[in-house]
Amino acid sequence: MSRTTGRFLAGGVAVVLAVTAFSGVAAADTAPAPTGSAVVTENNTFLQAAASNGVFIVPLPNAGVSYDTTAGLSTSLPVTGGSVNLRGYYGNATLGGSLLFVDVFTGKSVLFKQLAFSADDWRLTGVPDGATDPVLLFKPAGLQRTEQSGTTQSLTASALTVDASGAQFLDGKLNTAFFTNGQAVGSFTLTVNG
Repeated sequence: MSRTTGRFLAGGVAVVLAVTAFSGVAAADTAPAPTGSAVVTENNTFLQAAASNGVFIVPLPNAGVSYDTTAGLSTSLPVTGGSVNLRGYYGNATLGGSLLFVDVFTGKSVLFKQLAFSADDWRLTGVPDGATDPVLLFKPAGLQRTEQSGTTQSLTASALTVDASGAQFLDGKLNTAFFTNGQAVGSFTLTVNG
């Protein structure tokens, strides 16, 4: 084999390897992000107690909100990414939208962005505006059921409670004594497709 033929052959192999590597990256980059939603339902008992203490939780875009006179206020947060295994208790599902906690009596507020459900901690978490570390806000409680069908996973919890660190953080930021560890909020569901 001549040197010229060897150069063409080596060049051709390099092009094939480059194209193969590039197409692998492109395939990974175009893999669909998971979809679904997390629904936090604040029951009427919690809503009334919070309101009487001047505390309001305001869902902000891209959160969806609905109210039912029996169930209470439901906030739907879209799943926007992450990788979670609910039955294995690891990973997280990142959620769209944000939550604004306001105390009208003290005039204080705190905004949580980068919401997620952490299967490692089994908590709904959020990063306070201007911070980098997530705060454990709420934990599923009561009767809990996880299911999987194909690539769809779901978690249904008959109760949702305030986490101890979330209560401490919120009371400190809002200058209130409303939030307590284990305080009943309502219920929680999470569905992740993909």
